[in-house]
Amino acid sequence: MSPVPGPRSRALAARLSRVESRNVTRIADDAPIFWSDARGACVRDADGNTFIDLTAGFGVANAGHANPNVAEAIAHQAARLPHALGDVHPADVKVELLERLAALAPGDLGVAVLGSAGAEAVEAALKTALLRTGRPGILAFEGAYHGLTYGALAVTAGTGFRAPFEAQLFQGVRRAPYPPASTDAAAAARAERAALDAVDRTIEASDRSVSPIGAVIVEPVQGRGGLVVPTDGFLAGLRQRCDGERILLVFDEVYTGFGRTGAWFACQHWGVTPDLLIAGKAITGSLPLSVVLGSPHVMAAWPPSAGEAMHTSTFLGNPIGCAAALAQIDAIDREDLVHRAAELGQRIRTATRAWVREVAGVVDARGLGLLQAVSLETPRAEPDTTRALAVCAAALRNGVLLLAEGGHASVLAISPPAVVTEAQLDHALAVIAAALRATAPAPRGRRKD
Repeated sequence: MSPVPGPRSRALAARLSRVESRNVTRIADDAPIFWSDARGACVRDADGNTFIDLTAGFGVANAGHANPNVAEAIAHQAARLPHALGDVHPADVKVELLERLAALAPGDLGVAVLGSAGAEAVEAALKTALLRTGRPGILAFEGAYHGLTYGALAVTAGTGFRAPFEAQLFQGVRRAPYPPASTDAAAAARAERAALDAVDRTIEASDRSVSPIGAVIVEPVQGRGGLVVPTDGFLAGLRQRCDGERILLVFDEVYTGFGRTGAWFACQHWGVTPDLLIAGKAITGSLPLSVVLGSPHVMAAWPPSAGEAMHTSTFLGNPIGCAAALAQIDAIDREDLVHRAAELGQRIRTATRAWVREVAGVVDARGLGLLQAVSLETPRAEPDTTRALAVCAAALRNGVLLLAEGGHASVLAISPPAVVTEAQLDHALAVIAAALRATAPAPRGRRKD
């Protein structure tokens, strides 16, 4: 490998810094690399270096980067019909995709609104909830990430995202704790009870306010919040508190949907069906597309279009995106990638549990399918942001793409494409293990050489 970042990446970074707003891409001595092409679970940068991608491009490339069937579908659709009048005179392929999504979705979630970014689908879901219930308040959860457009930002946690814009955000959002799963059954039960009690108190208090809660929005597994898997009864407890009329249950599966967790949708692990389900990212494996799926009863809250849709956009149901989604779903189904995600997740968990036992400062291994993580702590039991970022940087220098997640960026997220080979995965895990051991704190009373 050439130095990372190499000279071409550094030159591109210098050019980018002159034309892109400085709030977007972090430019430093150790990053970024600039991607030039990608196949399967591997990415090549502008300097010719190859990396095993343990991010799946933010969870998008579940069926692999540049999946040949998806690429072929995109090329064919682009040559045939790249654009249509999505809410006036739609493309035929939009109908095919919506029918496929209705067949795939859990329960009776068979009526959809398409969007582009996941945040757009989040906002369509929140609009649906208000129309159905007439209750504007929203309950979200600590650690949540739902996107950064204003409606989505209002339900996203984290002051770093929200603080500069708080004065313009909807003030009817309330929050409750998100109970993490635990190997200690008693601790998990206490956390779940405390979280659901907080939900009850918050809903009750909202009923006496100008913004009574009409929607509970939750990630079945928190993604950017640190890959947090909830306690086993949490989603079912929320379902009991949301009647689908007065309060709707909304699952944000933008990150977890389309096979990532070893089920088509993460909520299926617990057998809980929401009133509205939001998906994106891996729906196309490539192009911007998102969807909110609801039951016919819930979606009937929207009035019929009179020619000017109440919620639409220029690229709604873009034909190329719809064709890519159909091909992506076919690839996931045909290659049995849902089952493969579950199997590879167990392979990762074997390694990460060993790190917890053997490497100082690695304190927790958790996840579902190909959404796995380890948490790092300092000897004072504080989140170890510095070490997590150092491990990511070391991994990059050694040909592995890895991200730190969580509120303190102290959680290493391992979420490769489901087409990653066992050899690629084992090599990448060995690179991480070496970086963890190299950065491990010295035993107390001894100086680390």
